[in-house]
Amino acid sequence: MAVDLKKIPTTPGIYKFFHKSEIIYIGKAINLKKRVSSYFGNSKKDRKTGQIKKLTDQIETFSTKNEVEALLLEQLLIRENKPKFNILLRDDKTYPYIFFSDNHNYPSIGLKRTKKAVDEKYFGPFVSSYAVKKSIKEIQKVFKIRNCSDNTFSSRTRPCIEYQMKRCSAPCVGHITKNQYAEDLIEAKNYLTSSDSQTIKRLEREIELFSNRLEFEKAATARDKLKRINIIQEEQSVTTKAKDIDIFSVAEDSGYLGICTVVVRKGKIRGTKTQLIKKGYYESINEVYESALINFYNINPDIPKKILTTDIVSSSTIIGEAIFKKAKTVTKIISTPSKDIKPIFNLCKSNAKQVIANHLSKEEKYTFALSELKKSLGMKDLNKIEAYDISHLYQDHAVASCIVYSKKGANKDKYRLFNIPKDLAGNDIGSLEHALERRLKYYEDKEIKPDLLLIDGGKTQLKFVESLIKSSRHSDIKVISIVKGANRVRATETILSNEGVIEMDKYSKGYLVLQEIRDESHRFAITAQRKKKKLSIKKSFLDEINGIGPVTKSNLLKKFKNIKNIKNAGLGELMTINGINEKIAQQIISYKT
Repeated sequence: MAVDLKKIPTTPGIYKFFHKSEIIYIGKAINLKKRVSSYFGNSKKDRKTGQIKKLTDQIETFSTKNEVEALLLEQLLIRENKPKFNILLRDDKTYPYIFFSDNHNYPSIGLKRTKKAVDEKYFGPFVSSYAVKKSIKEIQKVFKIRNCSDNTFSSRTRPCIEYQMKRCSAPCVGHITKNQYAEDLIEAKNYLTSSDSQTIKRLEREIELFSNRLEFEKAATARDKLKRINIIQEEQSVTTKAKDIDIFSVAEDSGYLGICTVVVRKGKIRGTKTQLIKKGYYESINEVYESALINFYNINPDIPKKILTTDIVSSSTIIGEAIFKKAKTVTKIISTPSKDIKPIFNLCKSNAKQVIANHLSKEEKYTFALSELKKSLGMKDLNKIEAYDISHLYQDHAVASCIVYSKKGANKDKYRLFNIPKDLAGNDIGSLEHALERRLKYYEDKEIKPDLLLIDGGKTQLKFVESLIKSSRHSDIKVISIVKGANRVRATETILSNEGVIEMDKYSKGYLVLQEIRDESHRFAITAQRKKKKLSIKKSFLDEINGIGPVTKSNLLKKFKNIKNIKNAGLGELMTINGINEKIAQQIISYKT
């Protein structure tokens, strides 16, 4: 496109590139005119920039007061629009917290996800569910707080395995009093909000106090807790005296960027997180840190006073200002670790490198497997495989899955699902036809078109799909099927093409990757179908009855647990629910019959 650079301002701000009215890229700049001009000059560009230049047919800019506002606006718009040439360094999931129930004489401990802690029952947030589970396990080892559901608790007649493993005091069968359990609960919460050294000092004081009072049983209990904490410390490979700090590291290798985040609170590693992205999506390491930090703290309210990066970040002041503007938290971004934090600093760096190394070894695996498979199938090229599976276990919710594999392994962002009409449920051929006819429309795009189609089925399915492909404009696509062996025993599958059985070593890389693709296709299909069924359960006859809204429906399900029990309930039982009068109850009963 011909870009009129004269109309672009020289102010700080954000710019949006469009292709056919769709936003394909969003960026920020301290000087919009200079930055946008760099995309359309004659100098040699990288692949991403070249693609953006080629596709862009419209540009929009928006000026901001300063670079800080530009950075915040850029990340907000990327989150909202998800342009194809931007990578968003964030999880859509809410952060996990340790949660203590308060509606029971013997509260339980567990994991809950929320955008922010709503009251004092929540402790966190943690950076990963693994970190939460690890902390819960520690608390159970030391303070023996139960982690079972209230229903399980009320139905126990004898202690469970948690008691046998010394991770629960068995309040369900009266092995501990309510007051004793309450004391353990307070200590567990104190443990979460203080450092190990503070907890150890507190327990040492208790041991001395109880011993002086000749309360030897209480002293022994405190001594046991202290012993268990010391064991946990010995088990931990990395410890630190540093209190609250987050560490970010970015590694670069072979066209990839590895990102590692380590969260430390009260001297404990509260969790780690790693990410892998293509280097081409970012122009500089500094830009990666900007995106990683702003998005990490977008919904995370727990921001430390210090953030440590393993590289010098030139825009650290701007990032700090952006965090303050958003969260009103004064944060200093540093790149030189103290002696206390250096072991974890080095650990963060090595993990950022390791995430790339893990990916590259995986990539080599699939490159070799597809090369081997290409020879077995007598193909000239084999860079991409699409596999289809029909799941009609629940016929009203039948789906067809389409998964994509390349030399880099599973391309999950390319996976697709096709809902199968009710009249085709149970009909493999009709379902395949429905899915493939829809999919064939997209094969005009060379980036989408596969070299090989893999069908889970026998000769009938293979013959049909083969004829469908041959009659299309994409007759060069090879089609094979994988047939389950006797009694579905692995390594007994048969690979078929239109030429007959394809002989392959059952333990070759090519054969194993076909098994993997078939299994992944089935997993994706059945998971999607179960989700559909679950959603359909939420939609019931109750939605069709006047007077029953979301709250009343929720009350009914809380009381009766499921739709079946509601259908079996009597008039009097139904009328015990808030929002259910005699008229509505009669409607429910009338609907049932």
